[in-house]
Amino acid sequence: MKLLARVALVVLAPLLSVAQPSTTPSTQQLDVDLRAMRARCIGPFRGGRSLAVAGHADLPKTYYFGATGGGVWKSEDGGETWRSVADTTFSTSSVGAITIAPSDPNVVYVGMGETDIRGNISPGDGMYKTTDGGLTWKHIGLRNAQMIADIVVHPDDADVVMVSSMGNVFTANADRGIFKSTDGGASWRKVLYRNDSTGGMTLKMDPNNPRIVYASLWQAYRNAWSMSSGGNGCGLYKSTDGGETWKEITSNPGLPKGLIGKINVDVSRAQRNLVWAMVESSNGGLFKSTDAGATWSRVNTSADLRQRPW
Repeated sequence: MKLLARVALVVLAPLLSVAQPSTTPSTQQLDVDLRAMRARCIGPFRGGRSLAVAGHADLPKTYYFGATGGGVWKSEDGGETWRSVADTTFSTSSVGAITIAPSDPNVVYVGMGETDIRGNISPGDGMYKTTDGGLTWKHIGLRNAQMIADIVVHPDDADVVMVSSMGNVFTANADRGIFKSTDGGASWRKVLYRNDSTGGMTLKMDPNNPRIVYASLWQAYRNAWSMSSGGNGCGLYKSTDGGETWKEITSNPGLPKGLIGKINVDVSRAQRNLVWAMVESSNGGLFKSTDAGATWSRVNTSADLRQRPW
C-alpha cells in the first residue's frame, strides 16, 4: 500500500559512525545499523502530504516530489534544499504521480490529482511534461482524468508512456482506466477500460522486460458522507505486448475469491518473474508470485499493512 506522508520528505541520518563491514553484513548486523539511524525532516516544512516522488540513477542528488495540494518541487542537492518548479504553469496543485524517463532525465511526466480517496481529496487536470528538467512545462492532455495514480515510461523511448486514471471518483465518467501514448503525450489511446465507475490504479512495467506490464482496476466512489471500495469492476491485469492488449489474472490460483477492492502491484528489480500484490478483500493481504503472476501465495495478513486498505 502507498503510505500517506503527513509531513514532508524524510531522510535517514546516522546517530553514530558505523564501520563498513568487509563482508556481506548479517541480519543481526543490519538490525544494529538500522537502530542507529533516525528520521529527520529535510523539508519543505509545510509541504503537506505526498504520494509522488521520483529520481534518476544518472542524477543521484536530483529528486522531484508532488504534494497533494502544493504542486511539484525539485531538489538538486539530495534534499537539503527544495524549490517549487510548477507554480506558474500548473492550473491545479494536487499531484498524483511523477515519473522521470529512464532514457532522458530531463523528461519528466506529472499526473495531477491524488488517488488515495480521502474526505479532503482534490482532483487534477490531467498530464504535464517537461523536457528541460522542470524549467518549463506543457500540458499534454487527459484533462478530464482528474485523478492519476501511476505513470510508466519505456526505458529506451521517452515518448512511450502509459498512465492509470481513476477518473472522477464522485460521479460516473469515461476518462478512466489505462491510457497509452507513443508520441510523448501529443495523443492518447485508452488501452484498458472496464466501465464508467471503475478506474485505473496501479501500473507497473517489468524492469527486466518492458513488454510486460501489470495494471489494476479499482471500482470505488466517494461522496460527502461515505466511501465505497470494491465491486465487479476490480481486477488485476497483465500485458505482454507493452500495454496494447491485456489479460485479466484476478482469478489465477492463489488470489482471493469473492469481492475484491483495491489492488497494488509491483515487480521485483532483482529477481525475474517475482511479483507482489496487496489485495483488499476479506481474504486479502500481501500476495507473492514467483512465476510472473501465473500462481500466487498469501505471505502476510498483518493489520500493520492492511489497516487502511482502500
